[in-house]
Amino acid sequence: MSTQQPFNRMTDESQPAAAFTAQALVKDIVLQFPKAADYFKAKRIDFCCGGAKPLSEAAEEKGLDTDSVLGDLHKLLEEYPVPEEDLFWNQAPSAELVEHIIGKHHRYLREELPQIAQNVTKVYRVHGEDSPHLAEMHSLFNSLKEELLTHTAKEEESIFPQLLAVAAEPNEQNLSELRASLTILEEEHDAAGDLLKKLREVTSDFTPPGHACTTYRLTYARLEELESMTFEHVHLENNVLFPRFS
Repeated sequence: MSTQQPFNRMTDESQPAAAFTAQALVKDIVLQFPKAADYFKAKRIDFCCGGAKPLSEAAEEKGLDTDSVLGDLHKLLEEYPVPEEDLFWNQAPSAELVEHIIGKHHRYLREELPQIAQNVTKVYRVHGEDSPHLAEMHSLFNSLKEELLTHTAKEEESIFPQLLAVAAEPNEQNLSELRASLTILEEEHDAAGDLLKKLREVTSDFTPPGHACTTYRLTYARLEELESMTFEHVHLENNVLFPRFS
């Protein structure tokens, strides 16, 4: 895990209890200040797959001023102090975290992906002739759907049991095998992240055209929700669970 510290503790009571720095890794900021995830999503800053980079670098990539970003984060921190429960999953036992990921995120995907698929297909069939980009949206979504369902099934059937076995009784051989498996999962996370980025691009940041019907608008809203949930899902794995076995 990274040794860089996203906070500098201050002793002056007139100052915030903690301050972010330009050198802090994006993922570490979210780990210690979860509400930063909402801010980063709004600014299109990747805090899950691409979160292992300094804030200054991530801001520059998006054409943002680092000092302005730091100011925004400090203001948010003052307005929304971090409740202890928001940091729970950072320290939760691995078995409990795995149960949470399956119960919340895997369940969400199993329930929502078929529903979103119906909407995506309907919008493509009805409006595709007038809106050629919907063909690409349809193709990208179905690739993402297959990727996510295959990925989560593999996690539940083999990787998570392997991970929990290592947590219970670690040794060099099973730890080495687990690390190889986790590397593959992280590569799959990257692939899903790339598909989500392309979906956002082809849908103009999930912004429906003015003439869009209710189903059209709902489809874009559900795709954006899928993106948000996937970011949270990947963050918990890449930045909280997997590093425990690095």
